[in-house]
Amino acid sequence: MPNRLIHEKSPYLLQHANNPVDWYPWGEEAFEAARELDRPIFLSIGYATCHWCHVMEHESFEDPEVARLMNEAFVNIKVDREERPDVDGIYMAVAQLTTGHGGWPLTILMTPDRVPFLAATYIPRDNRHGRVGMVNLVPRVGQAWREDRPALLSTASSIRQHLDSMEAADFGGRSLGAEVLRQGFGELSASFDREHGGFGSAPKFPTPHRLLFLLRYWKRTGVDMALAMVEQTLDSMRAGGVYDQVGFGFHRYSTDHEWLVPHFEKMLYDQAMLMLAFTESVEAKPGLEREAVVREIAEYVLRDLTSADGAFYSAEDADSEGEEGKFYVWSLDEVQAVLGDLGARAASETWGLEVSGNYRDEASGEPTGLNIAHRARPLAEVAGDLGLTEDETATIVAEARLSLFEQRGHRERPLLDDKVLTDWNGLMIAALARAGRALGDADLVAAAGRAATFIDSTMWRDGDLLHRYRDGEAALGANLDDFAFLAWGEIELYQATLEPEHLARAIRLTEAMIERFRDTARGGFYFSAAGREDLLVRQRQVYDGAIPSGNSVALYNLVRLARLTGRSDYEKLASETASAFSRQVASQPSSFTFFLSALDMEIGPSQELVIVGDPESAETAALLAVAGEGYHPARVVLLRPPGAGGRSIAELAPFTESFGLLDGHAAAYLCSGFACERPVSDPEALRDLIRDA
Repeated sequence: MPNRLIHEKSPYLLQHANNPVDWYPWGEEAFEAARELDRPIFLSIGYATCHWCHVMEHESFEDPEVARLMNEAFVNIKVDREERPDVDGIYMAVAQLTTGHGGWPLTILMTPDRVPFLAATYIPRDNRHGRVGMVNLVPRVGQAWREDRPALLSTASSIRQHLDSMEAADFGGRSLGAEVLRQGFGELSASFDREHGGFGSAPKFPTPHRLLFLLRYWKRTGVDMALAMVEQTLDSMRAGGVYDQVGFGFHRYSTDHEWLVPHFEKMLYDQAMLMLAFTESVEAKPGLEREAVVREIAEYVLRDLTSADGAFYSAEDADSEGEEGKFYVWSLDEVQAVLGDLGARAASETWGLEVSGNYRDEASGEPTGLNIAHRARPLAEVAGDLGLTEDETATIVAEARLSLFEQRGHRERPLLDDKVLTDWNGLMIAALARAGRALGDADLVAAAGRAATFIDSTMWRDGDLLHRYRDGEAALGANLDDFAFLAWGEIELYQATLEPEHLARAIRLTEAMIERFRDTARGGFYFSAAGREDLLVRQRQVYDGAIPSGNSVALYNLVRLARLTGRSDYEKLASETASAFSRQVASQPSSFTFFLSALDMEIGPSQELVIVGDPESAETAALLAVAGEGYHPARVVLLRPPGAGGRSIAELAPFTESFGLLDGHAAAYLCSGFACERPVSDPEALRDLIRDA
């Protein structure tokens, strides 16, 4: 019989709806049951595309004996971390505090009042390799709850005190300047893998916000090493197995330091952040290879992660048919059968396919006979071995990719997590809008616009933003990331379209964010809104992990909106936010690289470029074309049509009201450091102003 999760919308919770474990969703019903039954709570947090979550489910949660033990000892709660990042954030902090590491599945044992006394990640069914198993742990905890409860409660009380002190800490008080940017660059340079790109050793994560910071540091200082680190990392990832060579898009991370063997799940937020990094690298140093990657990521997202309404789904699983990566790997025999002799040889030489396989068994390390496609050799070398021209070889390899893609379509696909999350959609909207503007691709901008329209029309209820949509239902109160990331997307859409509606939406989201999440005492923003009684604490998060923190993006938005609107209150709030985390950021800047990107623009110099003119005129178009040239991450652009058409933008950005045509011609006003240059109408003159600014 299904348990209570059968009534949920989350694909992750529904995966567990037929477990023999008597699961509850997070909520008062479960807490009340724990109090009435006088039992501790077993909290299990994961997500639908989590490989080790699947392993623990199969080993323990589907096992009748383990389920019996859990049902007798605990009230059991399942949480989808992507639906409830507020809950996950608190208990992940507990895991890191008490064990020194975190990850998913996250396992928390806690009192009926939700105070934890034990934290772990994956727990095997039976004792293994020094890990206590579920069949031993559950009875032991049950006995301790009955016979030695004061010790458990003492541990819980200590953890609660640590949580409270962490959340009460004040990290403000410093003024951050360019020195912290130099320190951040130095730390990244020290950890940079000069052979394979990226930072640190295995497992190696993309962390594209580090690359966005390095691009800005290069723009600020001219230090070529910063740009070289970005280029090598992007090119190495694109060449590696962490990139899906056949169907495009990036896998979650690489299990080795060479980017060869990925953890195969694909997350929407990775596609968005990496699209941004590749796009900005193209702006910094144009190149067809990286431009092609931007378009390929977009192709994957719009093909496989986009709903009929234009919104973006969350992820694709790593597993299919019970095996991680099975959908993505190839035997040489299958490649030969699909492509024939010449195609198979070209594919094998290009993508490093071997008879014994380059994908090794995780436990034994032995070859499996299966291959992860990666760019093993340059096309020119392959062409030489084949006795063909480079163009001929490129055509053969492109046709081989299409044939393998078609063949792969007959396999069982990994699970699609088809819930729509407001925050992750905001990231993808920002990425597509930025890419479309940089590449001059109106279709990418239009895709971003469709998603933004869906979110704006579907995810508001009674004046409040919601976090998750699935199967016709929008639900769950939004958190800081939802407001901040979506506002980022709307700002990028305004920069791509210059349609005032998007700037107005960004301002509305920012105003609501300030009202609901601002920490008026210390500065910065809480992750959750006030009044969430099911949460132990209100966290303030600034660490930039797999994706930027809400505070980092809020700072970035406030600085840009201050420049776009001329509003001093946004300028002041940005300064307060930067100061609120200043000592924390200064202690290790490389852990806060998106924060550093926002700080780079706040420190300045930034540029505000106002174009006055008819959007349909050739004169205006010529000035806007110059405005879009090159890489200028600290620039914002506004368009003010003359006459009645300019009223809406003047209401949003009152400082533009005095800007008019120049002798009846379209005009450009370049401002920097709170001072504006004389207006110009000639595109070449504007180009000179920008170069000299």
